[in-house]
Amino acid sequence: MLEKEKTEIYTAEEKNAAAGKTWQQWEQQVPVTGRIRRLEEACWVNPDKKSFEEAAARCELSMEDVMDASRRLERFAPYFQEAFPETAAAGGMIESPLMEAVKMKEIMEQKEGAAIPGRLWVKLDSHLPVSGSIKARGGIYEVLKTAEDIALSHGLISEETDYRIFDSPEMKRLLSEYSIAVGSTGNLGLSIGIMSARLGFRVTVHMSADARQWKKDMLRSKGVAVKEYESDYSTAVEEGRRLAQKDPHCHFVDDENSKTLFLGYSVAALRLKKQLEQEQITVDAAHPLFVYLPCGVGGGPGGVAFGLKQVFGDAVHCFFAEPTHSCCMMLGMATGLNNQISVQDFGIDNKTVADGLAVGRASGFVGRLMRPFMSGCYSLDDSRMYRMLAWLADSEGIYLEPSALAGMYGPVLMAKDPDFRAYGKAAGGAGALNGSTQLVWATGGSMVPPGEMKEYYEKGKKNSLLV
Repeated sequence: MLEKEKTEIYTAEEKNAAAGKTWQQWEQQVPVTGRIRRLEEACWVNPDKKSFEEAAARCELSMEDVMDASRRLERFAPYFQEAFPETAAAGGMIESPLMEAVKMKEIMEQKEGAAIPGRLWVKLDSHLPVSGSIKARGGIYEVLKTAEDIALSHGLISEETDYRIFDSPEMKRLLSEYSIAVGSTGNLGLSIGIMSARLGFRVTVHMSADARQWKKDMLRSKGVAVKEYESDYSTAVEEGRRLAQKDPHCHFVDDENSKTLFLGYSVAALRLKKQLEQEQITVDAAHPLFVYLPCGVGGGPGGVAFGLKQVFGDAVHCFFAEPTHSCCMMLGMATGLNNQISVQDFGIDNKTVADGLAVGRASGFVGRLMRPFMSGCYSLDDSRMYRMLAWLADSEGIYLEPSALAGMYGPVLMAKDPDFRAYGKAAGGAGALNGSTQLVWATGGSMVPPGEMKEYYEKGKKNSLLV
């Protein structure tokens, strides 16, 4: 490149700024912002992570909050067995399988040229009953708590009541006087819509342009009102929140700020603990647990990570995974600005095949609360998600939507990236990585229509041939 061309590019960059600093100044202060802005895959290790004891002492939420959420879900278990028979085998619990991915580990090691440490497991929230994604945890939980609060306020129940009453005509008549609203890129809208409609609420889902058509069609088939927006997730949320505020009988599920939603997700940690024990997997300092969570606005992965830290303390290490075009959480946490900065501020288009992760501005609530707990973040491009989608289908017979594969690159980075590997070695001392459990949180995919899943798979196969 000629010196004149370099100067012209430098001048153009100087004209662009985010939160009071030029892009170049940001890169000098926080180097990972340069990789983010150039849409390069990036890794960031959190320099402000604290010991669990120190982080927990400063936190506004605690294990008791997680247990309270768990007890509420247990109260609703009889209702779920009746209203959703697919949950009967699990005693009315909305829970997903834990699967060891031996063949997937082999294929990733071969394709990526990396020796992945420890054993590779996948938490299949993609196969959760009712709505088929991780959002079945937090989204359904917030709707249940809202219904419980209304029923309690009308004197229809106590905590000792048989909660199958929520499937009665009397309860549905009461709840039909109230409405639920949410802004979503897709999966949260599905869980809120399906659950709210089943209970009898009037429900509106405000969906961004990134949402898949089949998700909109499914919601409408359940009697849910779907409002579509040409803009992204943030606009759908803002408009949904604004309209809900006008109706005193409307509860808005706020993925950016809801503690209720967050705690619904956190219960997953209690369930995972039992599953790991059943598999005779030890989690301690010498056998650390590394967890990789696809991240959009942050509520779901943040809630799960919070629960995991409460259960496993310093023995668990959590990483957020995001698309290169939408890595708002890494940007917010690395700069320390959380929701005060967006990917659009750096000229990034927030367009990704991972529709559930297509978020330009992260939750400030999650960013602030989870900063002392989180180990780090990383980003990956859409083509890599497609490739891993095809590899998982071929190796394990598991078909997921692209966003659910964001976590799958984490174990590879723990083997290949110098910063992640150094973190991993330091986490449990010498040899700890080899005794580790690498856990990928698969967030959605079981409800994707066969034709659309076939297109995902074929794109993945095509991408595999290009590398």
